[in-house]
Amino acid sequence: MNPIDYLNQPYHAKRISAVANKGMVATSQPLASQAGLDILKKGGNAVDAAIATAATLTVVEPTSNGIGSDAFALVWIKDKLYGLNASGSSPASISIDAVKQRGHEEIPTYGFIPVTVPGAPGAWAELSRRFGKLPLKEVLAPAIQYAEEGFPISPVLGKFWKAGYEKFKASLHGDEFQAWFDIFAPAGRAPEIGEVWKSPGHADTLIKIAETNAKAFYNGEIADKIDEFSRRYNGFIRKEDLENYEPQWVDPISINYRGYDVWEIPPNGHGIVALSALNIMKGFKVNSKEETDTYHKQIEAMKLAYADGQHYVADPDYMKVTVEQLLSESYAETRRKLISEKALTPEPGTPPKGGTVYLAAADNEGNMVSFIQSNYMGFGSGLVVPGTGVSLQNRGHNFSMEEGHANSLQGNKRSYHTIIPGFLTKDTEAVGPFGVMGGFMQPQGHMQVIMNTIDFQLNPQAALDSPRWQWMKDKTVWVEPGFPSHIAEELRRKGHDVHVQLETGAFGRGQIIWRDDKGTLYGGTESRTDGTISAY
Repeated sequence: MNPIDYLNQPYHAKRISAVANKGMVATSQPLASQAGLDILKKGGNAVDAAIATAATLTVVEPTSNGIGSDAFALVWIKDKLYGLNASGSSPASISIDAVKQRGHEEIPTYGFIPVTVPGAPGAWAELSRRFGKLPLKEVLAPAIQYAEEGFPISPVLGKFWKAGYEKFKASLHGDEFQAWFDIFAPAGRAPEIGEVWKSPGHADTLIKIAETNAKAFYNGEIADKIDEFSRRYNGFIRKEDLENYEPQWVDPISINYRGYDVWEIPPNGHGIVALSALNIMKGFKVNSKEETDTYHKQIEAMKLAYADGQHYVADPDYMKVTVEQLLSESYAETRRKLISEKALTPEPGTPPKGGTVYLAAADNEGNMVSFIQSNYMGFGSGLVVPGTGVSLQNRGHNFSMEEGHANSLQGNKRSYHTIIPGFLTKDTEAVGPFGVMGGFMQPQGHMQVIMNTIDFQLNPQAALDSPRWQWMKDKTVWVEPGFPSHIAEELRRKGHDVHVQLETGAFGRGQIIWRDDKGTLYGGTESRTDGTISAY
């Protein structure tokens, strides 16, 4: 059976964003997806296109990611799926006591304390080294050009840029934050929609990364600048932390959901939360998408999966349970039995012992890439290394300050991570990459997109456009304005505290590329952002 025969049904076919067979790139910014497509047309493969798109996104969507981001990738090459974990570790010198000595009981959101080693440049270089066809210089050229020459601000980007500027203007007052305002608010305000913005320092850093395969970032001139900036403002991160960093190739994890294999990166990312929720859901018969019982069970399954994820997921060297235990059939059944007709307040179980950008790329050789990178919380830490355009991420904010917790703050440790790429296969054949960016919405978006695809037979665009919900905490659930009002009311009667959230950005932004057995590519892109698909 063709895994996506339903795409050929006339009703659904009218609503697919793009159909092509030579190459496709889907992401949240038209200029970035076009950069990836240009690389494909120059003879690059899907990996080259993904790197080009990712690097361009650091320029044309700085509200979500930057050179100082972390990254993860799922790469389908020659009928095999590979995983790359390019999340960075905490500085060696940081600790709970050190943070408390500076007067903090919780990890701050901004400044140097939550800064961890950026992994994105290492991801680009490692992906290029292992699987790329074109030199990194050629692949990063579009991003360099946009940084040097500038580009006009698109509508959704302008909205988030203005919001980020207003937030930082109100909360960031130290001298260490001045470089952020110099670069991202050069006229004393956020750039307007349609206004051209450029970042020469960003271009220079990308050139150095391209020329040295990222060695300048981790061992050379840029590392020196990060070290000097950190020392000047009493930060923890040092050049040695950068020198000791390497991306890690990992074995992707999966569950089988109604005949399809759904794949995620293993912890420290929380893709396992999406798999856990689907593992619970597959034990239920789902009759229809637009039924109160369907939404109720989805929400309850996600609550239980998240309770486990936030309790157990951490740097795998520190986890107290295994992936196999959390994804076992017996444990899923135990959690499934907790779901009743009324909303529950989730608690972690006991398993049996034993701000983000997403892009998808595919080429005409059958290669496909699911790639995600993020600074976290929009612009990240609020710190920009002077003269480099490098916005430092604040991923350390996700560490726990609780001694003994699996995710407790320690030196040389990777934090619980929210960014997750997804991939779908059937009968050892690739169906394709998918992802929904957006912090703690991501596993929830993954579950909803996969169920929309498999259970409800929606094509990629319809699967993304469908109104979303997001569990927040306890019994609180947000729904989009387009969510069926009668179902929202019925969920309230089941005990859910349902709120309509007018800010659609809260529900994530996704991309999908599916491939059929003829090699034809079908793409869906996010209607909640400036997303587009470039294909040929």
